[in-house]
Amino acid sequence: MISQFFVLSQRGDNIVFRDYRGEVSKGTAEIFFRKVKFWKEDGQEEAPPVFVGVILLKNVMSGSILFTQNVDGVNYFHVKVVGLLFVATTRVNVSPSLVLELLQRVARVIKDYLGVLSEDSLRKNFVLVYELLDEVIDFGYVQTTSTEVLKSFIFNEPIVVDAARLQPLGPAAIFMQGTKRMPGTAVTKSVVANEPGGQKREEIFVDIIEKISVTFSSSGYILTSEIDGTIQMKSYLTGNPEIRLALNEDLSIGRGGESVYDYRSSSGAGAVILDDCNFHESVRLDSFDMDRTLALVPPDGEFPVMNYRMTQEFKPPFRINCLIEEAGHLKAEVILKVRSEFPSNITANTIVVQMALPKYTTRASFELEPGAIGQRTDFKEANKKLEWGLKKIVGGSEHTLRAKLTFSQESHANITKEAGPVSMTFTIPMYNVSRLQVRYLQIAKKSSSYNPYRWVRYVTQANSYVARI
Repeated sequence: MISQFFVLSQRGDNIVFRDYRGEVSKGTAEIFFRKVKFWKEDGQEEAPPVFVGVILLKNVMSGSILFTQNVDGVNYFHVKVVGLLFVATTRVNVSPSLVLELLQRVARVIKDYLGVLSEDSLRKNFVLVYELLDEVIDFGYVQTTSTEVLKSFIFNEPIVVDAARLQPLGPAAIFMQGTKRMPGTAVTKSVVANEPGGQKREEIFVDIIEKISVTFSSSGYILTSEIDGTIQMKSYLTGNPEIRLALNEDLSIGRGGESVYDYRSSSGAGAVILDDCNFHESVRLDSFDMDRTLALVPPDGEFPVMNYRMTQEFKPPFRINCLIEEAGHLKAEVILKVRSEFPSNITANTIVVQMALPKYTTRASFELEPGAIGQRTDFKEANKKLEWGLKKIVGGSEHTLRAKLTFSQESHANITKEAGPVSMTFTIPMYNVSRLQVRYLQIAKKSSSYNPYRWVRYVTQANSYVARI
């Protein structure tokens, strides 16, 4: 049960606000944004997704904290989606995971109807957005988050926003960067609006999205590795025909080839071994045991066909080498090298490398390799971090950064123990490390001339990519 729901822009502007129960003060949006914007607790840069608003009461003379006071007992829950803050407040003790999942689903439903999720599209379609919120949540209680069910109750048509003039934000934007494998409007269409000609283009999108977590030792060995993957589907097919989605024939579920669903792979242990997985309620597994085929009638909107987890060792897409050594009195030098291990026809985007520096670091100067393009460097003095951003990295290439550090005091220990680790975030389109593949996507034909477009896309993202030094 939630009390309020609101959406804030990056500037803190209140775009959408709905008070369901009237038990929380109207100023919560401003309190929340100030708390998130100037978050300084627990040594973290960003506020956690769930927190309780508190006021620190200080002694005016000494400046010491007297006690903390809860702000009307309000709990704040928020998720950030394409630069927008989706927030819920409540006074009661509810499951945090439930509310966070609700916020993600509300954002997904709104995107299904508007096509583009942005501040501009929300403002232009505020009547439709409020109509959706009133159907999704009633007096603070969730009714439904199914796009297909909501179509029976929603009567406003979306005002289409031109996605070409929007700044790409988030993983979905990587599919609009000039590739010829899919149209530029692939991720910006409403599930209810027709094409300009009055007809609906028959097409379906399948995304295999993998978030990888890897920890390297100081000598470069892999300590832990894990893949959290999902197969997302978004259908624009009229009449909801049956779809058959075929995966690798040598796919096994469960370590040792044993499946948690008691399925057996006909080809033994298999090249792709998933630890466990779960399927959407619409998926039928009648022939999954025989030929690894999923049958389903897709509901409207975007939904996860299958979620899976894999801890089998895989080849990491990047190798990180770091060397830090003293370079004179109160000085040190850092050499960072990033080498891509994927094929040269693949390009990684939006790479950010961060490294924690000793707490007594006062200044850092950087030296990039000759001819470096699309790279930036920064020294985050507040939290003593080095940041290196690269616009793109082509497979099989290596990039180097040198940083000269200045300290305010001498180190009384091994400098390598006071620095690090090195973390990395990235996105790699049309590449997946698990080798899970879609063999074919079959759609039940209505007629001999019925041939809808099929788009299958792959993307790998960093969840926790860390190298110790």
